[in-house]
Amino acid sequence: MRQSQLLSPTLREAPADAEAVSHQLLLRAGYIRQTAAGVYSYLPLGRRVLRKLEHIVREEMDMAGAQEVLLPAIQPAELWQRSGRYALYGPELIRFHDRHEREFALGPTHEEVITTLVGGEVNSYRRLPLTMYQIQTKFRDERRPRFGLLRGREFLMKDAYSFDTDWEGLDRSYWNMYEAYHQIFTRMGLQFRAVEADPGSIGGEGGTHEFMALAAIGEDTIVSCSSCAYAANLEKAQSIAAHSSRNENKCEMTADGESITPYPVMTKLHTPNIRTIGQLKQALGKASQQMIKTLIYVADGQAVAVVVRGDHEVNEIKVKNTLGVAELQLADAETTSRVTGAPVGFAGPRGLSIPILVDEAVAGVKDALMGANEVDYHYDHVVPGRDFTLERIGDYRNAVEGDCCPRCESALQFSKGIEVGHIFKLGTKYSETLAATFLDTAGKEQNMVMGCYGIGISRLLSAAIEQHHDEHGIIWPLAIAPYQVHLVPVSVKDAEQTKVAEHLYEWLRRHHVEVLLDDRDERLGVKLKDADLMGIPLRIVIGKDAANGLVELKERSSGEKQIMTVEKACLHIQAVLEQV
Repeated sequence: MRQSQLLSPTLREAPADAEAVSHQLLLRAGYIRQTAAGVYSYLPLGRRVLRKLEHIVREEMDMAGAQEVLLPAIQPAELWQRSGRYALYGPELIRFHDRHEREFALGPTHEEVITTLVGGEVNSYRRLPLTMYQIQTKFRDERRPRFGLLRGREFLMKDAYSFDTDWEGLDRSYWNMYEAYHQIFTRMGLQFRAVEADPGSIGGEGGTHEFMALAAIGEDTIVSCSSCAYAANLEKAQSIAAHSSRNENKCEMTADGESITPYPVMTKLHTPNIRTIGQLKQALGKASQQMIKTLIYVADGQAVAVVVRGDHEVNEIKVKNTLGVAELQLADAETTSRVTGAPVGFAGPRGLSIPILVDEAVAGVKDALMGANEVDYHYDHVVPGRDFTLERIGDYRNAVEGDCCPRCESALQFSKGIEVGHIFKLGTKYSETLAATFLDTAGKEQNMVMGCYGIGISRLLSAAIEQHHDEHGIIWPLAIAPYQVHLVPVSVKDAEQTKVAEHLYEWLRRHHVEVLLDDRDERLGVKLKDADLMGIPLRIVIGKDAANGLVELKERSSGEKQIMTVEKACLHIQAVLEQV
């Protein structure tokens, strides 16, 4: 491609609302342009990268035995109503009526459609297992689109679905996709990690893993062990709290069997206008891990209390999953006052008549401080299990850095990541409600056992750039670069330089090398700035030594420059490309 004909408008400055580095560089280098909030047009360079990403995904999906289909973006609302997700999915589901007042939705995902399709076409165990995938535009009405392609309302996604006769078959399909995803992201040159995760609105009955591209801009927190392979999304992560023991608060027993209390008797403290953990620390000098905080939630209309240590935060997804509710929200001040008898800031678990979920770390706190359910009062010297009941103990909090690994008890560490893939064991969640059944070897009707496997292809552009850039621009991994070689003659008015550039251009094209020739009549500084900004892996500058058959070859990733003959440059390029 000749750059004079390429639609690649570069910008010296990024728009002020572009926060993420990847968003800034995609705009500045002429890869994308915003059409509306969360909606983007892909210019030729951006489209070429998308095609490279799609190609890798297709190759690995085909190698894994999956078959490609293309499903409709417009989905009947009836399918979502039958699956039970129509109300659950919420306002992110873009809904509309056609001219006959029939209700539809723009597909954010395709579990309902694919399950209905397979259920209507496959009726025997002989046709299973079956895995199908598609690469298609999805739609989600994000409340706050941000970071360019990382959180948009329209995006390109690969979604695959497996159908098996039993859970053992699903397990094979799941781990087959797990390995395929490792191949995909490795080939793309990404630093990534597979972590245990929560299934969210997709749901399911089995395990789930997210594939995270490591990046500081990532909205997800990865909790990983410093010693073993344990890793999980913060929403899912389990841990053993520091400063705790799960068996600390048992009463000691005398020789005659009578219990004795190793800690002081609980006392009530007057704490006027002292509500927060920070205020209590300052006023009483007690560490936050020695405090117990009680938060009141409303779960599907019913009030519930969640009790965690003062230095911990409630994990609302864990609470929601434990209760099995569709909606969970923090109670307002009026509800809190009605339930506890005191304003916000003085709640405690003692004497409440609502369900109480107590985090397991609380059970190990000694000599604690907690709210007294009375305005301007707290209890001190509290012993959980002695001074309030521990009926529903579980993991209801976020892990914190420094906690112990639930598998090997080594220290947990935190990092940030961008979710680029997610795989689920759905089980019979959709096949049961949408009647995707088959006849087994005995002629008995059974529900298909399903898996679901997604990759956010368009967000991979941003994830790759977040990992591969410098102060000058993008540094594309060779496998997904829009072009492999960038030819830059210093002056298109110099006959010898033009001759060498044209020779290289034609030779590379004949040898199936993807090459961009900067034939613009621009100053060298402009050309080199644009070249660094675009991030094409190999650059050849044809300058004054062209008459002697010499050119300068630069690798974008290392910045290394070499002066070599035209012939040697061609051989070097071939050698580099053979490694892809």
